[in-house]
Amino acid sequence: MNILKQGLLASLLCVPALAFAVATPGETAPSFSEVDAEGNVHALSDYQGEWLVLEWFNKDCPYVRKHYGSGNMQALQKKYTEQDVNWLTIISSAKGKQGYLDAPQAQAEAKAHKMQNSAPILLDPDGSMGRAFGAKTTPHMYIINPAGEVVYAGAIDDNDSANPAVIAESKNFVAAALDAALAGEPVAEPATRAYGCSVKY
Repeated sequence: MNILKQGLLASLLCVPALAFAVATPGETAPSFSEVDAEGNVHALSDYQGEWLVLEWFNKDCPYVRKHYGSGNMQALQKKYTEQDVNWLTIISSAKGKQGYLDAPQAQAEAKAHKMQNSAPILLDPDGSMGRAFGAKTTPHMYIINPAGEVVYAGAIDDNDSANPAVIAESKNFVAAALDAALAGEPVAEPATRAYGCSVKY
């Protein structure tokens, strides 16, 4: 393989996955029913009348590690769950694929990361929930309002570097969307391109 081809291959491998969400802002969120790491079932209907954030997770993804290793994701979880926003973290990695965790492993991972979400990690090994929402990357973020409508879908912020040093200077789309929506104001950017590792269906 010549140097030019090697360079092209390397650049392709290093580019983060980018995708537009299937769950469309302004429309009703896809229904779901999934079991969490403690065996409890969570359905969209359980959150009727409440705010809900969905976050796709893969412990081995450097972009997930960017936001968890820095404490950024946990800080967002804590800030908004304290404002009565529900926050669900979902693993859609298939068994045998990168990021897959069984229930005990998921509980241990949540404890190790000191997650501040409102329920144990949801396990979606068949990918049904992830595909319904069009989750393509980890992280991939969605905000659903009390009427069950998607008000935001996309990236956590505007910097697709895996380096946590960029977080302080990045615009956090999720925080901006939640702050606006909770204040009864329109979300300025309801859809953005998600970045991260591809979901391992």
